[in-house]
Amino acid sequence: MDKVIRYLVSGLAVLIVGLICYVYQTGYRIEDENAQDHSQMRNVLTNSNLAGEQIRRGEYLTRVGNCAACHTARGAALYAGGKLIPSPFGNFISPNITPDMQTGIGRWTADDFWRALHFGKARDGSLLYPAFPYPNYTLVSRTDSDAMFAYLRSIPAVNQVSLPHQLAFPYNQRPLLAIWRTLYFKPHSFAVVAGQSSTWNRGAYLVNGLGHCSACHSSRNMLGANAGTQDLDGGEMPSIAWYAPSLLRLNEAHLANQTDLEVAQLFRRAIAEKGVMSGPMAEVFADSLQHLKTDDIDAMTLYLKSLAPKPDSVPAYKTEYSPQVFSTVMTQGEVLYKKHCADCHGHAGEGIAGIYPALKENHSVLMPNVANPIRIILTGGFPPVSKENPRPYGMPPFAPVLDDNEVALVLTYIRHRWGNQASAVTAAEVNRYRNAPVN
Repeated sequence: MDKVIRYLVSGLAVLIVGLICYVYQTGYRIEDENAQDHSQMRNVLTNSNLAGEQIRRGEYLTRVGNCAACHTARGAALYAGGKLIPSPFGNFISPNITPDMQTGIGRWTADDFWRALHFGKARDGSLLYPAFPYPNYTLVSRTDSDAMFAYLRSIPAVNQVSLPHQLAFPYNQRPLLAIWRTLYFKPHSFAVVAGQSSTWNRGAYLVNGLGHCSACHSSRNMLGANAGTQDLDGGEMPSIAWYAPSLLRLNEAHLANQTDLEVAQLFRRAIAEKGVMSGPMAEVFADSLQHLKTDDIDAMTLYLKSLAPKPDSVPAYKTEYSPQVFSTVMTQGEVLYKKHCADCHGHAGEGIAGIYPALKENHSVLMPNVANPIRIILTGGFPPVSKENPRPYGMPPFAPVLDDNEVALVLTYIRHRWGNQASAVTAAEVNRYRNAPVN
């Protein structure tokens, strides 16, 4: 019996050692299956006489990637870090990526920067948390990486120490990221899809890679992983209490629902006939989208419109009312709508073109997930200032005016009027967002 136990223990020890070696090899010593001579590519770029052009291109690419959104704290120096990013695992604090020699990336090389984007590793070899979206940035080309690095090296250096993350155990044990990477990450380069146009491929590259759309527009498992760079099926953003709608479902935010003109208005003005970029997307627009070249907007639009639609999303549960109760709900909701909403959004939910979005057939209002319309009613709706819409009209917050039941009544009315068909909203659902963080 003792001999059998010894064999079992020995076998288990070998299994554990083998598993550790596998995790180390695939989660830490991770390599690109399509490895190229990136050092040679870097030398060609850095030895060229096009440094100024490379820097300007890098500035544009950091806009596309919206790097400032995380690496710039409100009211602080550009790219000096220090911004707190809440998550279910604790708070991440963005690092300083200015060219300061002591506290920034002044000692980094282009190879170090590429390693961070493509492999998710810091200059010292430590593993980066995927709050930095390297699962998307792994698709960024070496040429684009070098341009971004050249730009970041050109900006003013700021001496500001990067603070440590504020994470709960065991998430604060950085070596354990090797396990996460073994399960969910494999570096790879963007592969051009044969049979698709160069415009379509450019859109795919921007959406799935540098634009890292799936970082928000996807659901996450208990370890914070999604289904990959092309997972655009929407998901809740629990730390800030918003919902990033699915870009694959026609009853949410699939662009096939909109004409090219409507999409252009949304990407250029942050407001279209039936939609407004608000909440977290307003920040994305202000810092990134409005600065994109028309060709890149067209490429992203073409790609997103081409995505095969998934079946319409359905509510997790549906509130049912008797005909008598529902009639009362609609009557009370109509009174509230006429008093607080009709002057701007119209008595027939038609809105005012370019100013106030229509509520009739508006998927932003009709989605099964009601987080966003509740948030907008409570805290107000404020489209971002843009070059093409420098003085946008906003919607005041109604949290001080309407209680939870009244918000539920008016939103239920909107979701069932003018041909709209969606589930009713309850006071309990509204209360969940009453004290949600504003920023």
